[in-house]
Amino acid sequence: MTGVPVLELRNVRKSFGDEVVLRDVDLVVPEHTVTVLIGASGSGKSTLLRCVNQLEQIDDGVVLFDGVDISDPRVDHDDVRKRMGIVFQAFNLFPHMTVLDNITLAPRKVHGVGRAEAEKRGLELLERFALADKATQYPDRLSGGQQQRVAIARSLAVAPRLMLFDEVTSALDPVLVNEVLAAVRDLRGEGMTMVIATHEMGFATQVADEVCFLAGGVIVERGTPDRVIHDPADPLTREFLRRVHEAGRL
Repeated sequence: MTGVPVLELRNVRKSFGDEVVLRDVDLVVPEHTVTVLIGASGSGKSTLLRCVNQLEQIDDGVVLFDGVDISDPRVDHDDVRKRMGIVFQAFNLFPHMTVLDNITLAPRKVHGVGRAEAEKRGLELLERFALADKATQYPDRLSGGQQQRVAIARSLAVAPRLMLFDEVTSALDPVLVNEVLAAVRDLRGEGMTMVIATHEMGFATQVADEVCFLAGGVIVERGTPDRVIHDPADPLTREFLRRVHEAGRL
């Protein structure tokens, strides 16, 4: 883990009106590592991911992607997004397109990949996520867990440099959560660089190289998952994890 980090945030601030959502956030994500963001709803996790992906423009600070300042307004943000994958809580699949067409759309239309090559890659991804038999089906015929795995496969179809996950299991029935988390664990095993916002503490412990606890738009505490989740130093972190434990999610 040497050289330029894949992602770096320096003193990033973001407000919506009078509400400050991110306050002087610093974050470094080296290549082949997984950073997990934890914290209550409204703590700034999703906004941080949206600022990384340039879906939201920061008010101050710098976002560096492979050492390049992508927060500079002169940067082609569409080009930046071609090299990042992001998966949200909602699956956002096109309902009028088959699973395979959903996966191959961006490679063909945005990256100029030929249909045959895009479909070959798409079928390989479906096989990898145990969805090969769903290629010709439409999203409404799939379970929530299957739809979320298709959404992950769609993001991987463009061979992203960085993957962002925003509470990808929040919309799922508890029974379906594990199959999606298993897909993300597999990506970690393959060395994918990822930033993950999650409420699943057990999952965070399994996959994270670093855990960051956010509260009020500030990274209050950071460290290894064993240290932050099992031996937190800050009172805010301890209180958050106490509530998570009471809710049965730790």
